Amino acid sequence: MTQALRQVLFMIGMMITVLAVTMLAPALVDFAAGEHESATAFILSAVIGVFVGGAVTLGTRGPVGDMPPRGAFVLIVGAWLSLALCAALPLRLSGQELNWTDAIFEAISGLTTTGATVITGLDFRPPGLLLWRAILQWIGGIGIIVTAMAFWPMLGIGGMQLFQLETGDKSDKVLPRATQIAAGITVIYVTLTVACCVAYMAVGMSWLDALCHAMSTVSTGGFSTSDGSMGTYFGLGADMIGTVFIILASLPFGAYLLAARGRFHGFWRDAQVRGFMLVILIAALGLTALLLAQGMENGNGEAWRHASFNAVSIITGTGFATTDYGLWGPLAQASFFVFMFIGGCAGSTTCSIKIFRFQVAGTAIRRYLARLLQPNAVIPMFYNGRPVSEGILHSVLGFFFVFFAVYAVSAAVLSAMGLDLITALSGASATLTNTGPGLGSIIGPSGTFEPLSDPVKWVLTANMFIGRLEVLAVLILLSPRFWRA
Repeated sequence: MTQALRQVLFMIGMMITVLAVTMLAPALVDFAAGEHESATAFILSAVIGVFVGGAVTLGTRGPVGDMPPRGAFVLIVGAWLSLALCAALPLRLSGQELNWTDAIFEAISGLTTTGATVITGLDFRPPGLLLWRAILQWIGGIGIIVTAMAFWPMLGIGGMQLFQLETGDKSDKVLPRATQIAAGITVIYVTLTVACCVAYMAVGMSWLDALCHAMSTVSTGGFSTSDGSMGTYFGLGADMIGTVFIILASLPFGAYLLAARGRFHGFWRDAQVRGFMLVILIAALGLTALLLAQGMENGNGEAWRHASFNAVSIITGTGFATTDYGLWGPLAQASFFVFMFIGGCAGSTTCSIKIFRFQVAGTAIRRYLARLLQPNAVIPMFYNGRPVSEGILHSVLGFFFVFFAVYAVSAAVLSAMGLDLITALSGASATLTNTGPGLGSIIGPSGTFEPLSDPVKWVLTANMFIGRLEVLAVLILLSPRFWRA
């Protein structure tokens, strides 16, 4: 066994063990609520997870050295897949009539912070099960931040080289870097979660509802404890609190780390932050005007609350809803379809394409047009005051090409499986962008993915996994050249 493979298995074994221990929290909640079957499922799953994860960890322990980029690719994909399979075990054993397809779908939806669900009747499900879904999203949220800040920049995924943190360490040491970043992020992440939970409780949510929604909000995941999503709490001010904390979670956590050191300029000097705030403002104002023009809301305040919350929720890939925006008309539906592909800032808990890639692509288009007018001119590209190399530009444009190629293929496959056009197109986008709800009567904001067939769910599950890992990381592992190099 090579040192890199040993390190990968050691890290994955540790992660599985930690996740298994975490299962004791929902077990205690279920025991307190008298849901003994569900509690037993969590305890049994915890025992299995600790045994398997511990065995892998002990069997591969040894000195920790530097991990090469190829090992980092395997670690990232292997860890997310292993954790999803482990997380699915209590869902399958909980007595909630979930087969393996549904359990894995729900687990991957949680860890990828997609928020698409196959579970109905949430208001009557065991509280431990609801807490477990929220925990998975919370873990997935902090996991993707560390991945985006520590791994993607070094590996050159989709232009993330632009966000290489200035640590003074120019080597390719992956694990120590990830550890340092994770420590700082954890403090910030926990602080935001606690503040969000307290705010939700202040407007009348129970402690469990507040905790679950706080974890789903800060992770921009979207799992709720009610079939009505955040619409259940509309009027309490929960939607306004959710809007604020979703925006906070959508900002780059690198800027939070700088702010913790007294360098607060990281927010307003960042072009992607300014672009993100402008996009959500335009989207919220546009939807508000549409609702008022159609006379669908009672007053400007209610229209603004519905429009701003749902726009921010879908743009960031959170997936909460306060109402069925599918009833707002074709223009609104088209707008929400476009919103799915935007995303928030790089280095945040959000998903999808992300603002900075649109900005880099826009700059590239402007340079191309300028060269048409002045073919011999030397026109350098800059982003956030830094030069953009041809390698970064190709990485960003390559991401766009691969992303939409995967989207087109998955939508075509779903359509060939018998789904109607709206469900196929929005289902492919909702899962690949990790948004959660799609459009239409089946998977729209008032529906679930439960009625879909198992083969369709596997396609959507693959989409969630590929989309959350920035598409290219998964496809690189599927390349024979990666294993021959």
